[in-house]
Amino acid sequence: MTHNLLDAFGIQHNRHELISLVGGGGKTTAMFALAQALKSLHKRVLVTTTTNIFYPAKDECDSVIVSEAPDANMFHGVSGGTITVLGGTVVSDRKLAGVAKGFIEKLHQERLFDGILVECDGSKRKPIKAAAHYEPIVPDNTTRTIGVIGLDAVGQPIDEEHVHRAEIFSAVVGRGLGETLDVQAVVELIASPRGLFKGVPETSPRYVLLNKADTGERRDHAAAIVAGLLHQTGVHIERCITGALATVTVYGYSSLR
Repeated sequence: MTHNLLDAFGIQHNRHELISLVGGGGKTTAMFALAQALKSLHKRVLVTTTTNIFYPAKDECDSVIVSEAPDANMFHGVSGGTITVLGGTVVSDRKLAGVAKGFIEKLHQERLFDGILVECDGSKRKPIKAAAHYEPIVPDNTTRTIGVIGLDAVGQPIDEEHVHRAEIFSAVVGRGLGETLDVQAVVELIASPRGLFKGVPETSPRYVLLNKADTGERRDHAAAIVAGLLHQTGVHIERCITGALATVTVYGYSSLR
């Protein structure tokens, strides 16, 4: 069963949103899918990062602004139904460097955009990760945070080929390097204060996207992860969404509060 993408994440059409994305396994894809959904409602949308993102393709946005010292005045008069991408600099491998989280917080406060989407950490295209001590960098006034996990991680060994920062990950979930990454390890990552939502403001509602659920087996893994989270105490997550955001498909979601 498919659901409206914005509804799945609780994104309200009539309020200004600052949405932060953390984790691995499709953050950028999810970010641009949400941006396109907001654009279709004639919203003014900003996509940016506090770390690095790949330079967007032409069909992903309407304009790209690169500035080491961005100013809010740059964005006055932005049209509805557009996606603007903001980066600090263009780095050598065609990535956009991030901007200061304080500036993103200011843009949200000034309501120059209806929706701001921020990629807050990197994963080097791995499906799952644990955060280093300096990440993620999440704006303090984020209205909701989406933690992304690629279900293709399940069943793989815990190593640097399949897990970004595998050594930190193994410590967080209580597994040895080289052990199989099972469903319970994903549950532990989501539930741990050092895990998926490390450093996220307490005031931010938290959503888990179990991404790449494009096979029956992966959707079964997602259901098992949700069941595992329901047995965890002290886990403050609004909802788990099972989907395949590369095809903008949401199979379903489960509320955890």
